[in-house]
Amino acid sequence: MENKKIAVGLDIGTTKIVAMVGQKNEFDKVEILGIGKSQSLGVHRGVVNNITQTIQSIQQATLEAEAKSGVTISDVVVGIAGQHIRSLQHSDYITRENADEVIDEQDIETLINQVHKLVMLPGEEIIHVLPQEFKVDGQAEIKEPIGMYGGRLEANFHVVVGQVSSIRNIGRCIKSAGLEMGKITLEPIASSDAVLSQEEKEAGVALIDIGGGTTDLAIFKDGIIRHTAVIPFGGNVITEDIKEGCSIIQKQAELLKVKFGSAWPGENKETEIVSIPGLRGRDPKEISLKTLSKIINARVIEIIEQCFLEIKNYGHDDQKKKLIAGIVLTGGGSQLKHLKQLVEYITGMDTRVGYPNEHLAGDSDESTTSPTFSTAVGLLMAALDKMPVDLMPEPQEVPLEQDVPVDEMPQPVAPKNRNSIFEQWTDKFKEFLDKA
Repeated sequence: MENKKIAVGLDIGTTKIVAMVGQKNEFDKVEILGIGKSQSLGVHRGVVNNITQTIQSIQQATLEAEAKSGVTISDVVVGIAGQHIRSLQHSDYITRENADEVIDEQDIETLINQVHKLVMLPGEEIIHVLPQEFKVDGQAEIKEPIGMYGGRLEANFHVVVGQVSSIRNIGRCIKSAGLEMGKITLEPIASSDAVLSQEEKEAGVALIDIGGGTTDLAIFKDGIIRHTAVIPFGGNVITEDIKEGCSIIQKQAELLKVKFGSAWPGENKETEIVSIPGLRGRDPKEISLKTLSKIINARVIEIIEQCFLEIKNYGHDDQKKKLIAGIVLTGGGSQLKHLKQLVEYITGMDTRVGYPNEHLAGDSDESTTSPTFSTAVGLLMAALDKMPVDLMPEPQEVPLEQDVPVDEMPQPVAPKNRNSIFEQWTDKFKEFLDKA
């Protein structure tokens, strides 16, 4: 058998924690070996607010994933979201000492490291520095400057910033759950890798990932990420509203939303009524579906308008920045009935629901290609992309009963090429965690 490296993506969400184990098949598609899911109790709006519960949920998800895949999990790639994430545009330049030599990766790295030194607000840290376009000696719109001659190398960057404490808390949870943190990726970027096609990214597209606690937005144009934002509410606030509006308990509200909910009140007749069992011998409650969809509709409009505001902030109205491919909805919240029509109605942009099957092997299970798993698939892809195919060690099947000490685990062999920006950042971050 050829060498296949197994990797793990861990999506720490507000409603669920998903550990996804997978490998690349011979056609370079992602094959999912096992998924572990647990209810996420210690996370609120994408931010950890109870360390102990989060550790337990992570362990539960990884144990289930291990049982299903028969693989022992040691290191994971994690997604980060939450209302503390913000992004900014920044341009920077370096003057090269020897303009007679062509620009190489070292120069780009120097430039990126320079951006990493930007002074942030107290308590903030740079998560990603993503180069957009380069300029060489004033010549603009260069996508790939390597191999060109030039004295002054300049670039526009998309810089993603997050709160140090939130990032450290996630690191702490993963360490305490007995796992190693491979790298951190911004969740909207992970989801977009799983759901969007290259054509859409070229044409211009906004990905809206409606999760439980947060709604993530990523905007692409000309194949480059242009804007990211995290909006601090998602599916959970809809459930809360149903709970309050209909005076029922959380569990029933969630079921009502999933089974009968619709984002478009016009669809329901006045006469459609659902009966909900009362608590402990009380009379059942009757709820009209029209009322239910009015409650949902009001909140969904609010979420979409927030997203649309971000799309306008990016400059969608400008002819050059127009998003031709419109909007792609993903995440658990995107499965709400008639949501696509409502989004089209509010924004006037083409909309589709995105499933993470763009890069998955053809025989993937129906349940794994649900929009709920977009982020997890994206994180798994990020974990697999880190490893070159030819250097992947054999996965060693480990019987599940015995505990294997971490140092005896099969470790991935590091590639010879330079560390990616991500890895350097992760290393710095790990040092930072160890000192803490």
